[in-house]
This record gives sequence, C-alpha cells and structure tokens, in this order.
Amino acid sequence: MSLNYEKRLLELGITLPDAPAPAANYVPYVVVDNMVYVSGQISGDSTGRINGKLGQNFTVEQGQDAAKSCAINLIAQVKAACGGDLDRVMQVVKLGGFVNCTADFTDHPKVINGASDLMVEVFGNVGKHARAAVGSSSLPLGVAVEIEGIFKIK
Repeated sequence: MSLNYEKRLLELGITLPDAPAPAANYVPYVVVDNMVYVSGQISGDSTGRINGKLGQNFTVEQGQDAAKSCAINLIAQVKAACGGDLDRVMQVVKLGGFVNCTADFTDHPKVINGASDLMVEVFGNVGKHARAAVGSSSLPLGVAVEIEGIFKIK
C-alpha cells in the first residue's frame, strides 16, 4: 500500500518548508532506534514568526493557525529525520503544546487542535496521538505557540 504523505500535503495545499534550524544550543531532532524526538517548533511561516498572546491580542482561531504552522514545521523536521521520505512515518506518538496566554485563558486544547487536526488530515489514523496542551505566560521570541513531537518511524 502506497501511503504518499507528500501527495496528501499537496492536496491540502501545504508545501513543507526546509526544516528550521535550531535557534540555540540544541539539535532539531534526535533519532533513537525507530523513534524521532522533535524539538519544540515555534509558530511561524514563510512570512515570519506568528507572535501573540491568547486571551489578550490573539483569538482562538489565530492560535489554531499558529499551532498548524508548528505542525507543518514538525512534519518538515520528521521528513529531514527520515532522509526525505515521509512514508517512513508509522505513528505520530505524542505532541506537547505550549500556548502563550493570559492567566485566565482556558482554551489551550482548542488552540493545540490546530496541530492535532493537521496531523490526522495528513497521516490519517497514524496521525492520532497522545497530547498535552499547556498555558504559559510567555514563549520564546513572543510566539503564540510552540509544539514538540514524538514520532515512530520505520
């Protein structure tokens, strides 16, 4: 059975960027046996970082878009870890999502759904995963969302 996740991305109108380089003293991903641990990917796209604070100057829908951008960057990192072959992905195991928000904001899960929904759209049942959605008083560079991921590959 041909999975062709790249084709699915194109059907969704998504072109993966080059895997973003790390911004500090860490690596973008680590492969241990058949597991890929991807460092946190911050919200941003080809136009730049997506900055904002949920509950202050950013809506849940804008947060979902920011989370989706993180998911796209996660997929780009996994593709790099797989030597360019996304069809090696066997399972999206877990996402850890961090939302830059005010103290009274409580819709963290709705925001991180932007990433979770994309994983299922791209990978189907393989994209269903365990997850955390956590609020934070700030995130690096003022971004709205940061998401890390764990993936099983063949």
